[in-house]
Amino acid sequence: MKTESFLCVLLLLLQTGLSDAVSVRLANSANRCSGRVEVFHNSQWGTVCDDIWDMNDAQVVCRQVGCGRAVEVTHTAHFGQGAGPIWMDDVQCSGTETFLTDCRHRGFGSHNCVHGEDAGVVCEEANSVRLVGGSSPCSGRVEVFYSGEWGTVCDDIWDLNDARVVCQQVGCGNAVAARSYAHFGEGCGQIWMDNVHCTGNEAVSECPHNGFGAHNCRHHEDAGVVCQESHDLRLADSTHRCSGRVEFYHNGQWGTVCDDHWDMNNAHVVCRQLSCGNAVTATHFAHFGQGSGQIWLDDVHCLGNETEITECAHQGVGIHNCGHYEDAGVVCEGAIPSTPVRLQGGGSPCSGRVEVFYNGQWGTVCDDSWGLNDARVVCRQVGCGNAVAARSYAHFGPGGGQIWMDDVHCTGGEAQLSQCPHNGFGAHNCGHHEDAGVECQATTPPPLQVRLVNGSSCSGRVEVFYGGQWGTVCDDSWDMNDARVVCRQLGFGNAVAARGFAHYGRGTGEIWMDNVLCTGDESQLSDCPHNGFGAHNCVHHEDAGVECQD
Repeated sequence: MKTESFLCVLLLLLQTGLSDAVSVRLANSANRCSGRVEVFHNSQWGTVCDDIWDMNDAQVVCRQVGCGRAVEVTHTAHFGQGAGPIWMDDVQCSGTETFLTDCRHRGFGSHNCVHGEDAGVVCEEANSVRLVGGSSPCSGRVEVFYSGEWGTVCDDIWDLNDARVVCQQVGCGNAVAARSYAHFGEGCGQIWMDNVHCTGNEAVSECPHNGFGAHNCRHHEDAGVVCQESHDLRLADSTHRCSGRVEFYHNGQWGTVCDDHWDMNNAHVVCRQLSCGNAVTATHFAHFGQGSGQIWLDDVHCLGNETEITECAHQGVGIHNCGHYEDAGVVCEGAIPSTPVRLQGGGSPCSGRVEVFYNGQWGTVCDDSWGLNDARVVCRQVGCGNAVAARSYAHFGPGGGQIWMDDVHCTGGEAQLSQCPHNGFGAHNCGHHEDAGVECQATTPPPLQVRLVNGSSCSGRVEVFYGGQWGTVCDDSWDMNDARVVCRQLGFGNAVAARGFAHYGRGTGEIWMDNVLCTGDESQLSDCPHNGFGAHNCVHHEDAGVECQD
């Protein structure tokens, strides 16, 4: 026991040291889970600038301070102006980082801001839950965050209903097993919950229990779970989580997949399983480098509609005739930068100079190689039907600022312009007198109905009607400007909150809109730039919502 206690204390000290190195706090609010974002660097606290500050950044902050999911991002010193250094600017998180300092930014102290632009967040106050010590992000010892620290849950009467609640709360689907007797190792510190009685639908903190800290247990009784979405698939050796060598977890170790018969149907299943949209490319011959260890799957034959790669026909786990130079890979839509598109300077909303949003600003497209296939993609992405003409030589007037794309070569079937081959964002040999444009078939965009679901009369999950069916809106870049447009379109007062992470429950069916970028002055949501109807890299746990004044 003395050895175990020493190791536990040592672990806590190490964790504390790590935390101090990347500390984040929320300041100037009556609630510990909301406030102005401040980071500790170079022995002093400083603020974060709100340039391109969005829900992905907020999600990292909320998770780091142990406050559950992000509900709202705030700008322009919503929680008051800070003092001292402005440590971070142009923060760009994917949303999966552990610490805010893991996200891309200009560099500590490099900014063009004043404290009137201090960023903030509003997080869920529900007690956070995490899984520790498992072989995947969806299995492990259950730990909850309470009173400023993480602690474990005792396994007394721990059952599958309790496990279901945990699995749902951490975004890992249904529960496969409820584990007892420190199956995933003994935790340290507090035991926060005992005799948990969940029905299966609550948050863990809402389940009946003895009261936080009231228990008759020790850490050898720590509870755990195994969830269905075991994340037994990953993409390796790439700069983006949605592209790379396909690796499969089996029998306690990761191994690769052979590229025999590897095709787009297989790649689609992999990409969707990893919440990365559809596949763009299926790669062969160790395109992302050779893996090591086992080759787990060979001769994979997916129809393309399977939920997981293990549902596809294959030789049998571990049966193959391959070497690692044949390791299979994928590039998914989620690895392709999402670039909303708008038309400017035309006589109608469905004609004009093509502009794309990249790296925080709008820019134009050069007309080199610009043709009707490119125009078709743009017209479809902005919801204006088929293309009538591809225009060159700044037909709709020259733009200003950046020229983001040149030598665009679309096949015509892409979901968004950013998926078409081009020189690379910002790489061009053009001037604005060569700005490309389009004329689309529709004179006005099709009317778009909007409704709020699963809330009150003036709050709920945002759903839009397109293509003959209702679908949801992804919370990427979702903010108060977007919420204002929705509330105005539905005849309510001003927006009170822009909600993310399926705050009003997960929808079903299509996800119609992603990366919505309203200015706040539009009369309807369909007037706002977005990726294009149906073009997204989201799943329904990212469904957006709003709360409006009645």
